[in-house]
Amino acid sequence: MVSGFSGAGKGTLMKQLVRSYDNYALSVSMTTRSPRPGEEDGREYFFVSREEFERRIEEGGLIEYASYCGNYYGTPKEYVRKQLEKGRDVILEIEIQGALKIKEQFPTALLLFVMPPSVSELKKRLEGRGTESPEVIKRRLSRAGEEADGIENYDFIVINDKLEECVEQMHGLIAAAHKTPQRNSSFIREIRQELQAFAKQ
Repeated sequence: MVSGFSGAGKGTLMKQLVRSYDNYALSVSMTTRSPRPGEEDGREYFFVSREEFERRIEEGGLIEYASYCGNYYGTPKEYVRKQLEKGRDVILEIEIQGALKIKEQFPTALLLFVMPPSVSELKKRLEGRGTESPEVIKRRLSRAGEEADGIENYDFIVINDKLEECVEQMHGLIAAAHKTPQRNSSFIREIRQELQAFAKQ
């Protein structure tokens, strides 16, 4: 799961990660916000009405969901399940509330928090989008201040300064996470059983 301040570049990072390596699938979130110029339904997000989103909540069709700046965001359960069955690492771009909810359900999920090199750079990137009013930018920066309190709950931080270097770093962290004992409990148990059987011979 990849979180980060709005404008930190997490979306760009993940798209490049998926383009650079073939073992990743980018989860497509569902949202009630309006599409930005150039965004397509089913590619960047599944864009739905508030009524449709709330129906999905009632039916249990979302792994998690959260409200952010007046809109709902959530992760469709079916899409993620299909990608995992194909043996891919599913990358979720997710707000901090949702990431921590998923971590409770799936303790072995990896949490990465994308940060800008500085706050002034973050503000510059938000203004550079040219898609949001000064009021929205101010609200997003205010929200970033609140989110900064939750960073300690993440496994790693990734500072997005140079894109290619950051993508390689993310890939390395994910690859290393596959080798931690907590993510290999079945293999460890199997080795122990074989050793115990050998000792009894």
